[in-house]
Amino acid sequence: MAGEEVTFDQVAKAANGLQDAGQPVTVEAVRTALDGDGVQATAGAIYKHLADWRADNMPAPEAPKAELPPALLAGLADWARQFAHEAGAADRAALAQADADMQSLLDAGDQLEAARAELTDQVAAVTAERDDMQALLSERDDIIERLTAELNNAKQVAMDALVGKAKDQLAIEGKDAQLADLRAQIERNVTAAAALSDARLAAEMELVGATTARDSLAAELRDVRAQLDVLRNKR
Repeated sequence: MAGEEVTFDQVAKAANGLQDAGQPVTVEAVRTALDGDGVQATAGAIYKHLADWRADNMPAPEAPKAELPPALLAGLADWARQFAHEAGAADRAALAQADADMQSLLDAGDQLEAARAELTDQVAAVTAERDDMQALLSERDDIIERLTAELNNAKQVAMDALVGKAKDQLAIEGKDAQLADLRAQIERNVTAAAALSDARLAAEMELVGATTARDSLAAELRDVRAQLDVLRNKR
């Protein structure tokens, strides 16, 4: 049972048991008795019910009998002091008991304060550890962001290089096509020139009908073909 749920009857039963056993009825004694019965209670809850129990069960102090001692004149002063002492004994005992109960409450408060201070230290340690982890995560986020930017730059550089290479490849392929067209044109020109030379040679041979002219034209044709071969090789 929680301390806040302890009842007056439970406290009264424990107090009566202590009183019947001739033991002091204190907050700690009642708490120990309740623990033995399986009842958990705080000092404050016990103190509240124990005060009500004392109001109903503690007998009022009996006034000492005012009997004159035999040696009235000689011991009057001593008797008066003794009478005052005995008359205040019950009140002093009750006050001492109240002080003891108050001290028990103060001790319980000190224990709670120590527990609260320990929890406060633990919270501070956890908070500091959390702050350190947040700082570490922030630092890692900065590193990740920097590496991501560097990776993007590297990707852009690689992409630019690939684009440049593709442009160069296209330019080379374009030049190869131009060279192929020029080579085909030269070959067509050579073929046309050769045909024209053959036709001219045939015409001259028919007109002149001389072998010398034919040989001369043949030699000229060879020279032209040789020049065309040179030009082709240069291309």
